Amino acid sequence: MDISHFRRDPVIDIHTHILPREWPDLAERYGYGGFVQLVHEQPGCADMVIDGESFRRVEENCWSAERRIEECDRAGVDVQVLSTVPVMFSYWAKPEHGLDLSRLLNDHIAELMRANPDRFAGLATIPMQHPGLAIQELERCVRDLGMAGVQIGSNINGMNLDRSELFPVFEAAAELGACVFVHPWEMIGGERTRKYWMPWLVGMPAETSLAICSMIFSGVLERLPNLRVCFAHGGGAFPATLGRIQHGWEVRPDLCAVDNPNPPKKYASQIYLDTLVHECESLRLLVRLFGVERLALGTDYPFPLGELQPGALIRSLGELTEPERNRLLGGTALEWLAGR
Repeated sequence: MDISHFRRDPVIDIHTHILPREWPDLAERYGYGGFVQLVHEQPGCADMVIDGESFRRVEENCWSAERRIEECDRAGVDVQVLSTVPVMFSYWAKPEHGLDLSRLLNDHIAELMRANPDRFAGLATIPMQHPGLAIQELERCVRDLGMAGVQIGSNINGMNLDRSELFPVFEAAAELGACVFVHPWEMIGGERTRKYWMPWLVGMPAETSLAICSMIFSGVLERLPNLRVCFAHGGGAFPATLGRIQHGWEVRPDLCAVDNPNPPKKYASQIYLDTLVHECESLRLLVRLFGVERLALGTDYPFPLGELQPGALIRSLGELTEPERNRLLGGTALEWLAGR
């Protein structure tokens, strides 16, 4: 990805989601349901609807580039990295339909990038249910559309990211120099997390930690040391439980070290995390464990569980030097996006 046109020391938000304002009726297009439609009934907002049931209400900033740029200007954000809303992954769909939907979403993001090259970078979505088609679309998005990389889910229809059939996708990303953003979705917990918004409050952190551990213990990160992979929401529960994970590897290598003989802590200097952790002490923990070189501003814009004032948490850490603060606000993002 060419970053030469970005200004010096930019503020870059690597974790933002966007949708087209409209797209075809996918149930009609593919012949079966389960897909999201965006229903516009009131000015300035719309409902994400799945088979007639409301999934989430979103506001205009979920699809309007103009509104996003206005809000970025007010917040002091120079560049947003655009990715789809994870519910759009549709990994359960027939592979050819997953590819078609991915192309619709990716072409939309590429169009916004072309129209606003100084303000938007892009991450593709790919049909991970079919690794061959996923690689095909990843190559198109990086080589033809100029995207920096890809956003994938933390699991693929219940398959953890250690599954051997998924490895070629990661291998292709490394060969292309494409970055990978892992976002939790279809969270573990099932029926026990139905109430109190627990899939988002408890399931997401656990799901993200599971994804990280899957890539570490399986040897994906060992085999692909140049793969630039970033995990959403500050790595979820992983940073707070890294000591336990390391201890488990030390005392039960017969269970933990069966596919990768190296300790989990080795990979703290290899993975990237966004800074969406909501409180100062949590961010301090990330800085201590991973260093500012592996952390990048991410807000989950435009959703309410994200950081509502982009960069405020980073700027609140008075002990950071100006170079460290700039690294968190944009420097790490540049390295992750472009590999330099």
